[in-house]
Amino acid sequence: MSGLAQIGIRFASAGKGLSDETLKKIDTAIARYPVKQSALLPALWLAQKEQGFVSLEAQTQIAEKLGVSAAFVAGVVTFYTMYHTEPVGRHVIDVCTTVSCWLRGSDGLVGHLESKLGIRVGETTPDKRFTLRSVECLGSCGTAPMCQINDDYHEDLTFEKIDRILDGMK
Repeated sequence: MSGLAQIGIRFASAGKGLSDETLKKIDTAIARYPVKQSALLPALWLAQKEQGFVSLEAQTQIAEKLGVSAAFVAGVVTFYTMYHTEPVGRHVIDVCTTVSCWLRGSDGLVGHLESKLGIRVGETTPDKRFTLRSVECLGSCGTAPMCQINDDYHEDLTFEKIDRILDGMK
């Protein structure tokens, strides 16, 4: 078991690399910066947009294009919660579990979501509709407990409020 796997970070393999079209878009991103490495975050976004996550193959291709090690790219991918290392559901639910949210009931919210969705934190529903994750601070301490679903913040959550939000998602 690799060191990353021991701490719960898994990488999925897509079985293929990035398309020529995405590689060209990465080249365009690289051209916008005076230092090639500066294009790392945009390159990761492009890879995730194509694959739905950033596969090992994509990380390797990006590393080669930027002239950095694959380990460097993996370090960035695993540092930021916005990048996924394996396939995720259509809706990614990131529940803040840092102190402010925890004090206002995020642990109960996580338990409620696990029960409602029939999955545990770190899992995806069988229909690939939802992925549930717990994350560190999302910067909305004054409106705890909160979660981010895809790109949208949902604050001052109650069980009823999160149920309405999820019920409205297709």
